[in-house]
Amino acid sequence: MALLSFRRLARLFVVLAVALGVWAPVQAAEQQLRIGYQKGGGLLAVLKAQGTLEKALGAQGYQVTWREFQAGPQLLEALNAGSVDVGYTGSPPPIFAQAAGVDLVYLGAEPASESVEAIVVPNGSAIRAVSELKGKKVAVQKGSSANFLLVAALNKAGLTLKDIQPVYLAPADARAAFANGSVDAWAIWDPYLAAIQQGQSVRVLADYKGLLHANSFYEGSRRFADAHPQVINLLLVELAKAGAWANTHKPEVSRILAEQIGLPEPVIATWQARTGYGVTPLTPEIIAIQQQTADIFQAQGLIPRKVDVSQAVWHAPH
Repeated sequence: MALLSFRRLARLFVVLAVALGVWAPVQAAEQQLRIGYQKGGGLLAVLKAQGTLEKALGAQGYQVTWREFQAGPQLLEALNAGSVDVGYTGSPPPIFAQAAGVDLVYLGAEPASESVEAIVVPNGSAIRAVSELKGKKVAVQKGSSANFLLVAALNKAGLTLKDIQPVYLAPADARAAFANGSVDAWAIWDPYLAAIQQGQSVRVLADYKGLLHANSFYEGSRRFADAHPQVINLLLVELAKAGAWANTHKPEVSRILAEQIGLPEPVIATWQARTGYGVTPLTPEIIAIQQQTADIFQAQGLIPRKVDVSQAVWHAPH
């Protein structure tokens, strides 16, 4: 009887401790940062491999979990559904998400390199210029950064998406369609671009040279960012450290990403040779370029309404 009373007393103590907030280990375990990253996620993949974010946030009682996605649109769908808190994409996915009513915020930017995305055709193709894509089938992930490259390149050539036959496919399916000749061209980003360049004889029709130079972005759920500003700030600090290291350790980065992605190291090295890292704040210039990108998508009828990029820029509380 005394033993039974002791057990009841112990259970009561646990209940009271949790209710009063003194059972710290239980509370700490419930705090998480869930990060979405793309296959070939660049700096986030490096940060994941280093494990420094886990150590920094662990000291504050947070656990870090990672979830991989094939492309940016799928990642931001998950952010909208509440299954990830932050992520990293090219410039179009957050625009499409904003237009769809997703309550996301821009946390930081990564200046994109000019040649990490391209529109490619088989080397034996008769197509020699973007203007010759008229009436042709072009594979692209809808809402991706490559989608913007395609729109911008067509616009420069005096064409729109209505002048071609866009075939909206995720990267893996697009590569298969490109390889078997089901499409005439493919708009794609690294490391898929590096992989097709090394695996098949292809020719680049266009990259970002001479076009509006869009950035890539770190995004987050507004609810999470507002509730956990110290976590967002620490994430950006750790990303800056990882970026500075990555820029001066390209061979090591290539090995890390090759192991994570499952692509040959020479493919990753090709990608890394033409990219750089450097997370930056959302400057007025970066916001203006992203607004131009959004306006182009609206003018092309790709998003249903105008979006105001500045309304989605996160400002850390002082």
